[in-house]
Amino acid sequence: MASSQSEKPQSVHDFVVKDVRGNDVDLSKYKGKVLLIVNVASECGLTNSNYPELTQLYDKYKNQDFEILAFPCNQFGHQEPGNNEEIVEFACTRFKAEFPIFDKVDVNGSTAAPIYKYLKSSKGGLFGDSIKWNFSKFLVDKDGHVVDRYAPTTSPLSIEKDIKKLLGVSA
Repeated sequence: MASSQSEKPQSVHDFVVKDVRGNDVDLSKYKGKVLLIVNVASECGLTNSNYPELTQLYDKYKNQDFEILAFPCNQFGHQEPGNNEEIVEFACTRFKAEFPIFDKVDVNGSTAAPIYKYLKSSKGGLFGDSIKWNFSKFLVDKDGHVVDRYAPTTSPLSIEKDIKKLLGVSA
């Protein structure tokens, strides 16, 4: 939700979202960090390739002002049926994910989370604004602006060069 109902959000930092325990998280706490925002699912065909690569990126750059924000979503083939506790257990146990996992959200339709409405309006996809499947990725700069959007089939490791550029890290 934007900090003020009447003002249009200017960046990702203008939103408050829920964590997996239902607590408010003000995304302004991520000011100065490069973000990769991903809608995740536990039972998707892309799960076994995306989670390990996201974990690799996170482990490599977490101490260099990089953060991955994972938002579970059950809108695509009901591939994230678990509750928040089960989702965290799955990601952390099976894939050793240490990046923040937030409350399950809708990413499309009238019930889409405000953060996803903003992300989609900032960077429409190949087929318009809708998120097409699990593991759609949005790269956000240190000022909270959406820089790029990647398809679900885009390997997280293939985004590394763009992350390094925003972090100011040389090859």
